[in-house]
Amino acid sequence: MKKLFLVSSGVVLAVVLSLFFAANTVIAADQVLKVGATAGPFAQILEAVQPILAEEDVELEIVEFTDYVTPNLALADGSLDANTFQHIPYFERFKSDRNLDLVSIAKTIVIPIAIYSDKYESLNEIPENSTIAIPNDPTNGGRALLLFEKAGLIELDDSAGINATILDIKSNPRNLKFHEVEAAQTARVIPDVAAAAVNSNYALDLGMNPKEDSIYIEDGDSPYVCIVAVRPEDEDNPIIKKFVEAYQSEKIRTFINEEFDGAVIPAF
Repeated sequence: MKKLFLVSSGVVLAVVLSLFFAANTVIAADQVLKVGATAGPFAQILEAVQPILAEEDVELEIVEFTDYVTPNLALADGSLDANTFQHIPYFERFKSDRNLDLVSIAKTIVIPIAIYSDKYESLNEIPENSTIAIPNDPTNGGRALLLFEKAGLIELDDSAGINATILDIKSNPRNLKFHEVEAAQTARVIPDVAAAAVNSNYALDLGMNPKEDSIYIEDGDSPYVCIVAVRPEDEDNPIIKKFVEAYQSEKIRTFINEEFDGAVIPAF
């Protein structure tokens, strides 16, 4: 009888321990956060966020993508908990085109577009009737024109916004001639024009540092700020909030400034 009692006690204990570890496994699983990002700065920054979240008992699983379509589709279908790879205009247009129910919850970085010249050291030196190169696609072309407007060289129609084109220029005191080329070629035509607006990824490919080599650059107030996107039901998810706090910490701000030296700008 005593032996049977011991055996029964052992079975009970085993069941209790099994339930305990199963419960804790569920808790641990709940602390895994899957965040999508494209290769480069977005993924690198997430790698820096990982140890900060680990201190909060949250495992950050980084899912890397090589395109700009899949990360939002994966978020919408529940394969991801969040993503960070896109700026606001792209996000708004994509979710509208695909009828996706996604929301932006935090600002992250700006990968700036900047104005370069190998003939002039400031915008003030650019003479009248000069030719300026800008990207020929709607998103980057409008972005470049907004930058020239912010710099005071032109004035755009108030209704143009981020969709501005050269047809929206309503004031051009220096009679600048805007020449549209493929975004990837803007850096390469710098010798042939007075100045060119170049996205940082293309500038970096040619060894140009946006912070040091440009004569005018976007800042953290750019409408093209990148964001963290989630599904609406996760806006108040405590783990997502921990992620945002970790991302927008001083440690990450310092990491971005030191790692990218102006080619990526913290927007928080």
